[in-house]
Amino acid sequence: MSEIVKTAASMMEMLPENDKTFVYEFIKKMVLAWDPDFTKVTNAEAERIDNAEKSGFLYDDEIDWDNLDQIA
Repeated sequence: MSEIVKTAASMMEMLPENDKTFVYEFIKKMVLAWDPDFTKVTNAEAERIDNAEKSGFLYDDEIDWDNLDQIA
């Protein structure tokens, strides 16, 4: 988690409950405006996805579930 997010969460924690709800809904509205389908990824997520794709992982439809001992 970035420092700015930690600071924002810390400041949000100081607010009364109804203001926390308002801020949460405002942030949610901003995120939905940025990515209505939640399909974009952060730089850190993109890096993790790239690393996973290069790691040699298998898709579940590529696995012969009846013969798992054959996976090296």
